[in-house]
Amino acid sequence: MMQKRQRNPNLSKYDAPLRIQHSRGVTDFKRGKVINPFNLNTMQAREWERGFNASYIQNLERVRHAEARRRSEKIHAG
Repeated sequence: MMQKRQRNPNLSKYDAPLRIQHSRGVTDFKRGKVINPFNLNTMQAREWERGFNASYIQNLERVRHAEARRRSEKIHAG
């Protein structure tokens, strides 16, 4: 006879799978959607925000790197 898996009492049905909310935050940043679609005090909202912020930081690093290259080209090009 198979045993029934016990659910973690600290999680609700809205908590998993969180990678979906994370990837949605990433795509929402890329599309320019700034409003969090989930209720603010939930794990889904936190995971969406984590994905959104990760994309923001990655984009910021990319922009800073491009600006540094552009400045060095002006100085050393000519």
